[in-house]
Amino acid sequence: MSLFITFEGGEGSGKSSQVASLSKKLKTTSSVILTREPGGTTLSEHIRTILKWTDAYISPETELLLFNASRAQLLNEIIKPSLTSGKVVICDRYTDSTIAYQGFGRGLDLEIVKSTNNIAAQGLKPNLTILMDISPEEGFLRIQGRAKDRFEKEDSAFHQRVREGYLKLAAEEPERWLVIDASLSKERIKQIIWKKVSSLFSK
Repeated sequence: MSLFITFEGGEGSGKSSQVASLSKKLKTTSSVILTREPGGTTLSEHIRTILKWTDAYISPETELLLFNASRAQLLNEIIKPSLTSGKVVICDRYTDSTIAYQGFGRGLDLEIVKSTNNIAAQGLKPNLTILMDISPEEGFLRIQGRAKDRFEKEDSAFHQRVREGYLKLAAEEPERWLVIDASLSKERIKQIIWKKVSSLFSK
């Protein structure tokens, strides 16, 4: 069966390790495509490098459009064909990241962000979105010592707005979101995620 699962969360939430863990577990029984935003295709990976690592100034509006350019390519090249062929697609970030970071974080009009996302995503929503929720303070303690990208260099107020944005989105669509306390142990988080994903397959 096709299933579209996305992971969201702030910096240092442990999101990417849980993405890898779920993908590995599902691959024992299902055909799984693991991808990420921004990125996932040759073109989208070039855009990712610009968005995360350029020293040039990027306006919030330009960020919004670049993220969605990357998304449109990923959707058409990878996500839609994979779902059509009955695969499970796991994506590390998706449209909710853009609402949280460019909408709540940067302060862009939320309706403009959502409508721009919708053009790129063609209205495709995940079956399940897993939010790894963590305070910015704890998250940044976890990533001390590693090179920081453009978003990780933002101040704590920015990251607090992003977190609050995520929680607001989750509260608006509780049937789609699974909010997890990312300060729990990795094993406990794996168990919570697997219980939820298993329930989707049983349906």
